[in-house]
Amino acid sequence: MTARPPSRRPASFGRLLATPVLATGMLGLLAWQAAPASSDPASGDRSCVRSVPAGDTTVDVPFEGRAYGVAVHVPDSGGEQRPLVVNLHGSQSKGTWQLDYTGMRAASDAHGFLLAAPDGVIPAGDGYAWNVPGVTEGAPRDDIRFLDQAVDTLSGALCADPARIYFTGYSGGGRMASALACERSEKIAAVAPVAGLRAGRPDPADDSRPDPASCAPARAVPVIAFHGEQDGSNPYFGGGTGTWRYSVPAAQERWAELNGCTGEPATEQLTAHVRRVSATEGCRDGAEVLLHDIADGGHTWPGAPQDKPENGHTNREIDADELMWSFFEKHPLPGA
Repeated sequence: MTARPPSRRPASFGRLLATPVLATGMLGLLAWQAAPASSDPASGDRSCVRSVPAGDTTVDVPFEGRAYGVAVHVPDSGGEQRPLVVNLHGSQSKGTWQLDYTGMRAASDAHGFLLAAPDGVIPAGDGYAWNVPGVTEGAPRDDIRFLDQAVDTLSGALCADPARIYFTGYSGGGRMASALACERSEKIAAVAPVAGLRAGRPDPADDSRPDPASCAPARAVPVIAFHGEQDGSNPYFGGGTGTWRYSVPAAQERWAELNGCTGEPATEQLTAHVRRVSATEGCRDGAEVLLHDIADGGHTWPGAPQDKPENGHTNREIDADELMWSFFEKHPLPGA
């Protein structure tokens, strides 16, 4: 278990860096930026026809000659475009398990956003893992391209708003969401990694920082992240496996740099054990970068209805689902 540093005072990024998814069917492909055929963007009409029912459903996503079932949750049968949140499971898990673990169906029902939870492709334990660029070699599926296809298919089937596509994920799913922000920034409105914020692979010349060549988004991407200081799997202060190494604050600093944020980060103590470090000043298109530093948090999802005692303490002073949705609501794609 990683020890906390002696001071909780606000720090500059430089100082922080120095701290060691019941009906199935094959559905047609739509481009992310294309509105559903039944809507009329020029007139401002956002109505559309959703091809799946309200509640829990499985939608088949075609990719490279196979159909992959993706678990989805539709909050109600309303006929307008909705935001879509894609929630990526951690290693040794599945999409349906991720929905159960995070309890995100409740937030979907409360706020009216569409929810999807696909499966990774690499067998791991009783579940799967993601083929994360710079982490996995020789995997049987390109998961950047697969998740491209998944959102293309789901956007049509679920009647999603192409300007409000969001990704979150836990652990390996957080790392995958981070990679998508690097690779598909023009299509993803914002991301919310939990216990897995990255900004590319570790720099081979200095693994205490991200490799600038491995993450070059086409636009500024708003980021909200959550990470426990007592995370023994993906250590907050850096170290761990050869594909982790640099600290979570170093990842935040790099995203702030990529987004053109300026000045010192602001630090706010939200609860007894949670502080928020915010890079908001000067960020292009308002693409702020927020990190929730959870002093007593393990390798866990803050506010989750289920405990993971084998992964450490679950902090419930904050609710990651609610906080990330509030953040997503503020950040559609620019020009939407």
